[in-house]
Amino acid sequence: MGAGESHWNPPPHLTSPPPGAERDEPTQDIGIGGDDYAMMREVLQRRFARALKEDPDRAGNTWPDLVLIDGGSGQLGVAQGVLDELGIGDVPVVGIAKGPDRDAGRERFFVPGRPSFSLEPRDPVLYFLQRLRDEAHRFAIGTHRARRAKAIGRSPLDEIGGIGARRKQALLHHFGSARSVARAGLAEIERVAGISKAVAQKVYDHFHGDGVR
Repeated sequence: MGAGESHWNPPPHLTSPPPGAERDEPTQDIGIGGDDYAMMREVLQRRFARALKEDPDRAGNTWPDLVLIDGGSGQLGVAQGVLDELGIGDVPVVGIAKGPDRDAGRERFFVPGRPSFSLEPRDPVLYFLQRLRDEAHRFAIGTHRARRAKAIGRSPLDEIGGIGARRKQALLHHFGSARSVARAGLAEIERVAGISKAVAQKVYDHFHGDGVR
């Protein structure tokens, strides 16, 4: 993959992902937050374990032709280790790390079993790989922001079964906030217009424990 080997333009179907091809893989183990290696390991394990289960014969579109890792030798080692643990030895893995001062065009490429290397700044393959990386960043940032916005808009009242939008609005209108609802006594909740005694008990029990008055 030297500079003289890459005078190539990607076909149209590779310049943008097909609909539904991008998949968000949030980490599920909250104990690894901030550990990039652990998060990468979890996501790759889940991704390829699912591929082995759903498409063991590789007849569909589940399997990638190439795994492009955003990072250097450390991230590459994690990815290669996950594939080795799962017995997947024929899916190539490449790490792409930004160069000094994180300048685009000075990326270093890491491939198992060979020294790292760079491509010429105007190499079309480099440009194509930069687009892949940047698209992955755009998708990840967009989904993270959407998930964060959804979490911010979520109320503790949403966790109570049988509390629909109308009752939730009545409680918030009466108490002013979900925190005030949580601190309210059973008798106070029962006084809210539109809230029956049974629903009031359910709300109270949610915040204070079943059977507590």
